[in-house]
Amino acid sequence: MPISDDYRPDPQFDALGEAFSDPVKPADFPQTLLRHRNDRAAATVGLDGLSDEEWIAHFGRFQPLPDNFGQPRAMRYHGHQFRTYNPDIGDGRGFLFAQLREKGTGRLLDLGTKGSGQTPYSRFGDGRLTLKGGVREVLATAMLEALGVPTSRSFSLIETGEALERGDEPSPTRSSVLVRLSHSHVRFGTFQRHAFEERPDRIETLIDHVIALYYPELDGAKDRPAALLEAVTGRMARLTAAWMAAGFVHGVLNTDNMNITGESFDYGPYRFLPHNDPNFVAAYFDQSGLYSFGRQAEAVFWNLRQLGGCLSLVGEEESLVAALNLFAPAYRQELARAIRRRLGVESRGADADAELAQAAFQALAAGGERLRWEPFFFDWFGGDEGRALAGVRGDLYAGEGFAAFRQALKAYAPARPEALAAPYFQAPEPQELIHQENEMIWASIDLDDRWGPFEAKLAAIEQARQAYGLSD
Repeated sequence: MPISDDYRPDPQFDALGEAFSDPVKPADFPQTLLRHRNDRAAATVGLDGLSDEEWIAHFGRFQPLPDNFGQPRAMRYHGHQFRTYNPDIGDGRGFLFAQLREKGTGRLLDLGTKGSGQTPYSRFGDGRLTLKGGVREVLATAMLEALGVPTSRSFSLIETGEALERGDEPSPTRSSVLVRLSHSHVRFGTFQRHAFEERPDRIETLIDHVIALYYPELDGAKDRPAALLEAVTGRMARLTAAWMAAGFVHGVLNTDNMNITGESFDYGPYRFLPHNDPNFVAAYFDQSGLYSFGRQAEAVFWNLRQLGGCLSLVGEEESLVAALNLFAPAYRQELARAIRRRLGVESRGADADAELAQAAFQALAAGGERLRWEPFFFDWFGGDEGRALAGVRGDLYAGEGFAAFRQALKAYAPARPEALAAPYFQAPEPQELIHQENEMIWASIDLDDRWGPFEAKLAAIEQARQAYGLSD
């Protein structure tokens, strides 16, 4: 492969030793058809110069990248799944393939897989990913990035030529392997495994590893477990607030789906809200509404408490509780920030921003089923009342239910006044990723092998990302 000066391999996870992962072999797929490559993400780690043939060799056949892992590693972890502890999980259809430094920031990033074959933790699973699942994840990560949510990025999607049987969708169905680029794959469940096995020494090893690589500013902290928990709590508050501002329902907020850098990843039964509905669920099997839209903050806090319990094996309970108690105020502050950013206006201070966020939620509630989630933020971006009232939903916004919101927004200056000149904001409607559109995009692939709608949707979402300017 052509070596770029921006390619900086730094395989760090091996240093933890055999107790934290297992060497595995990738599946030998009958086909490797390149369906998506994220060259913008690849450029950040010096891999955009790969030819398609080289790309497939590394991300479909998993030939090692230079000076990186010689063999992929399936990570060991446990987790609470719908609040029932499961000690029989780990990387069951994925592995850590490579670690690299990001251009410009120097952050350590992971290339991890989904659908790359069986591992010691596959149990009765086939270790594969449906092509539909891969397509849905590519779309989800693109949309979330456009809306300012800290998220993994879908790096590569390759169709693998196998016919998969699934009990919850029409079968046989097509198969794929996905590669995602993330800041970390160390999960809350990684700590849980070693707490379950009563290995405080390994908990301390993990703390040292995480602080050194992801929170170096905590290196001199006297109480390292509490300092780490406080930092992770802050990151998770920001992530949860970003989900809420995006109208996003993750669907499966288990502890093995929470990572220590506060980055959203692993999108199965996700959904974007059609309209404001706190009880909206993404997963058909979430019959109790445990992970509904309005309960996501509660779910994340519950997961943080499980992480705190693991850290209590090596830390002081009082200081850990104090760190956890920071979640609620941090979440309120981050939610106000996230709503303000989605509206594209400058901050006027914590109290005013909180009042604006409250007014926005009240307006969304007043709009009911007539007002879809994403158009509200599109119409009011930059705080331009004239534009919103002149648009297709102007009659709704002129109503009494929006009076408090209109009044609160008048005091705000646009953060990026030039943004409204972008072609994206000249259209009457924004980009959305509603369930029905996902299904239509998949149908065009499944029935006719037409990838045009998928590619067009990604191009449209990229136009939204550039216009909103939220993906920092």
